Amino acid sequence: TIAYARVSSPSQKNDLATQKDALRVYCLEHRIKVDQWIEDIGSALNYKRKGFNQTIEEIELGHVKRLVIGYEDRFVRFGYDWFESFCERHGTEIVVVNGEALSPNEELVSDLLAIITVFSARLHGLRSHKNTIRAAALGKEITDDQSTQDPAPSHA
Repeated sequence: TIAYARVSSPSQKNDLATQKDALRVYCLEHRIKVDQWIEDIGSALNYKRKGFNQTIEEIELGHVKRLVIGYEDRFVRFGYDWFESFCERHGTEIVVVNGEALSPNEELVSDLLAIITVFSARLHGLRSHKNTIRAAALGKEITDDQSTQDPAPSHA
């Protein structure tokens, strides 16, 4: 049995510990012996996560009888159905501790909000990076607040 926990960023390490504690309690209550704890810090859209790939490989090799996760989106943001089928084909049961059944409409809304959130964060990061480069080129020091603001249009 593998227990898997993930958070999106290093600033959420406390959430990672909370997630692992919840999985630990669940496993104890249900008499599930965890052989391996795997954790990741990174976006669920990033399929190059070390723990994610390690888990996939172990499942593919037939080494995992059970995978315990807190929520479906802690493992994969999209394509959970495919992953569930993959596990089934390799003899792995997935236990979702906090699984909630969503209607197709609720699931679609949740997916759309996730997409918007992810791409908004990326745009925010790109804008910050662009402003930092611009400031460096102009020989200015930039604060965190300034790096996320759209630059004033230049009137050359």
